[in-house]
Amino acid sequence: MLRFLDAALVRRVPRDHVESDAAFRRRRVVVAITAACGAALLWASFRIPPGDRRFYLATLILALVWAVGSLASGPLHLGWAHTRDGERLRRPVMQSLALGALAVGVFSAGALLVARVPVLRDSLNEVLDHARFGALPIVAAITVVNGLAEELFFRGALFAAIGRRHPVAISTALYTFTTVFSLNLMLVFAAAVLGLLVGAQRRVTGGVLGPVITHVTWSLSMVLILPPLISALA
Repeated sequence: MLRFLDAALVRRVPRDHVESDAAFRRRRVVVAITAACGAALLWASFRIPPGDRRFYLATLILALVWAVGSLASGPLHLGWAHTRDGERLRRPVMQSLALGALAVGVFSAGALLVARVPVLRDSLNEVLDHARFGALPIVAAITVVNGLAEELFFRGALFAAIGRRHPVAISTALYTFTTVFSLNLMLVFAAAVLGLLVGAQRRVTGGVLGPVITHVTWSLSMVLILPPLISALA
């Protein structure tokens, strides 16, 4: 397990993703505009009642904003990962699936505690109600699309726009701050924890593939697992 965590979250893969000063400034401008638009759309989407079809449209528009802003900001990279033996590099696919599964286990265990605290349970239910009262296949598809789009932006465009000083901490802080506009305590907490995990992945792999896979694995599993789990404990 320690060798796996070292390869996945600690030892950086060599890369050279240098860009010109002009390209870096342009990326920062595009990222700032995208972040402002995305935060406003996130706030608007969580004002829509669960089960309302407008929620689907709002979240798809939000995903489109994240994705378009990311691609417009400049080049994005898939990234590579160390294997546990440290002798080869591979695309971070299986490694990221394992990290996602680990995150699902941790969050599911945390949900057992949250379910016993009324104020936290109510906050979590506000998020999960969109899965309970919506069409599950559509909610699942939107969850995948949004997870992909968020990682393209926050661990792709935004991470690259920060520069070399503390990108994991800064990208996580900005990701967490953006979710504040949802006005949901549990969503903010989840963003902080997940942001640190995928931020460390981004730092190690140098690309967005690993964070995308981990995020989508986690978020899709939460949509499928947490509603029945919380209902059973209520």
